Amino acid sequence: MMKVAVTVAVLALGLAGCARDDEAANDMTANEFSTENVVEDDMNAAASAADNALGNAEEAIENVQEAADNAAEAVENAQ
Repeated sequence: MMKVAVTVAVLALGLAGCARDDEAANDMTANEFSTENVVEDDMNAAASAADNALGNAEEAIENVQEAADNAAEAVENAQ
């Protein structure tokens, strides 16, 4: 009878320990997903900013080309 009680107590403690580990694992998983989501949001924001910067640079280049064309035309008209 004493062996059965000790065995049951050991099994109960083992199961209780597993439940706590599962809870900790779930917390770690939730934290990892949260961190991954933050990183993904940051990457998306950086990609969007880079895309906007590239678009602005392309527009600036077009404006410089147009200004050069206008200057060349002004030189021709002045002659």
